[in-house]
Amino acid sequence: MKKTNRLGRGLSALIPERSDTDIQEENKNLVDIEIALIRANPYQPRFEFGRQALEELKASINEKGIIQPITVRKVNDYYELVAGERRLRAVSELGLKKIPSYIINVETKEEMLELALIENVQRERLNPIEQATAFQRLIDECNLTQDEVAQKIGKERTTVTNIIRLLKLPKSIQDSVQKGEISTGHARALLAVDDAAVQNQICKKIIKNGLSVRKVEKVVKELTEIPKNNPSAKPKRSVFIQKVEEDLQELFGTKVNVRSRKEGGIIEVEFYSPEDLNRLLEIFEDIQDKN
Repeated sequence: MKKTNRLGRGLSALIPERSDTDIQEENKNLVDIEIALIRANPYQPRFEFGRQALEELKASINEKGIIQPITVRKVNDYYELVAGERRLRAVSELGLKKIPSYIINVETKEEMLELALIENVQRERLNPIEQATAFQRLIDECNLTQDEVAQKIGKERTTVTNIIRLLKLPKSIQDSVQKGEISTGHARALLAVDDAAVQNQICKKIIKNGLSVRKVEKVVKELTEIPKNNPSAKPKRSVFIQKVEEDLQELFGTKVNVRSRKEGGIIEVEFYSPEDLNRLLEIFEDIQDKN
């Protein structure tokens, strides 16, 4: 029998169409499978499953039953989940022993990853960082280009590119995007800042003060803008770094220089005599004791 190519077919690869010609084959592949025989998809692109959404799904299943079967592939004497992990979790927590499942032929990890991604993206269940990570995995592990990723998931290439760029942000900011503390618009604005420390400072201000995307873009522009009358000049030093220096100078009573890098940086605290050094050491010890 000729092998069917499921790649790039979207949800139709996961939910067989009920046409007159293939309905008998579809019904043959739709079976009730014991939950104990189903293993998780190792290529699942989703990091987190919201508790509230899971509880709502459980309530729906209690009331109406399982409307949409999960999708699995047969592996030796067990089944491996392709798509439908939230449904599987809900049914398992409800104490049910079996779940209706479509059995499809998936032979490679590339197909597994792609089908799991398609199912989640087209149902809009992945947060932006999960999408970015999944897109990057398709590129790295499935040897796809950004154009090919865009084509397979039905998005513009620029959309895929912009989402993947979010992975350039510090992990702490990526976490804030995942938690919904800042939007993708905020995150994209922060990408224009090269300094990770400054990015984190602005992110904290966004969360604390509820800054709009437009306000953040304005702040970033002020930080990175080069004076028009001096094109060779370097961008202005971050106002956040300047504020840190001022606070530390007030704390230590001496000159402090903060030099930031793309990752991390250096804080220089000057002293002018052995007595001055001992004074600073006492301040450091006092700070350590308080912590």
